[in-house]
Amino acid sequence: MTTDALYQELNYVNHSREKRLYYADLLLADPSLIPKVLDILFMVDDKLSPRAGWVLEFMCSKNLEAIIPYLDKFTENISLVHLDSAERPVAKICEYIAKAYYQKQPSKIKKALLPKHREKIIEACFDWLINDVKVAPKAYAMTTLFLFGKDYSWVHPELVIILERDFAVQSAAFKARAKQIFKKVKN
Repeated sequence: MTTDALYQELNYVNHSREKRLYYADLLLADPSLIPKVLDILFMVDDKLSPRAGWVLEFMCSKNLEAIIPYLDKFTENISLVHLDSAERPVAKICEYIAKAYYQKQPSKIKKALLPKHREKIIEACFDWLINDVKVAPKAYAMTTLFLFGKDYSWVHPELVIILERDFAVQSAAFKARAKQIFKKVKN
């Protein structure tokens, strides 16, 4: 399938779990589609960019290791994503990556995720926290930054400063996640 054909297919993706899973399975069955869906995701001003993000997020939830060959492309471009409905799945993928990297069991992500990848994810997560974005990317960013802060000593202090500064003016969902992060940082 060409990038143009995949682009046309993404017109059929909607918020339904069924559609997202169908296209995620399509990517897993044909990994040559993964760089094409990334190309569409990173057409950041295009209305189908979020749909590519939704499909990629579902693919990563089923098989995170499928993104390993594309970590360079993913991490180099995540900071470009700016549409609300595209930021959420990208931030969720970052959280998946961070959780896999710090899980106790061995994983291919631990070997594949280089410092340059982690640094790009950290940068994007701080951008989501300090900019005017919806609460979901902020919540995923908090968790991701908490985890990567285990290896980057400067991350936790910066994270706490931002959370304390914004706590009073943010939503209940932000406050709930921030409280969890405060507890974890203190321990």
